[in-house]
Amino acid sequence: MNAKNTIEVEIYIGYSLLSTALALPDDGKVIAMDIHRKNFELGYPSMEQAGVAQKIDFREGPGLDTSDALLLEEKNHGFFDFIFVDADKDNYVNYHERLMKLIKVGGMIGYDNTLWNGAVGAADDEVLPKYVRYYKEYVCNINNVLASDPRIEISQVPVSNGTALCRIIM
Repeated sequence: MNAKNTIEVEIYIGYSLLSTALALPDDGKVIAMDIHRKNFELGYPSMEQAGVAQKIDFREGPGLDTSDALLLEEKNHGFFDFIFVDADKDNYVNYHERLMKLIKVGGMIGYDNTLWNGAVGAADDEVLPKYVRYYKEYVCNINNVLASDPRIEISQVPVSNGTALCRIIM
């Protein structure tokens, strides 16, 4: 998709961040957000070794706050080509509206874990691990929001916990 300006919301140790940075052209940039700097620092040596560290702009703090800060600058509206979200699942719906202002038409947003251990298809009375049951409602909510959003075309990638890919069409 020739992405050049990207965002990663919650990077943990940076596997997807590294993949994104490797795919960017030499002058590409990725804003990497995470609530804990130590997560970024765990993966940073790999990014240096891969020769992509200069493409990464790390921002420490809650992703919603960092997204709000980006929205304060008009130049960021409709600026980003690709955004990957693997943040606090209970705020996916809140991220969606913010990120829709930051992404350009033709760009793509990926939401990780949208099948959530298969829980999205589980009956309400099905026995699930506590953490899976806790986030099930939030993951189902973002899937419903994405399915009804006329501004996007979605594709569910059913690998592992699933990733919803949303192409912005308006």
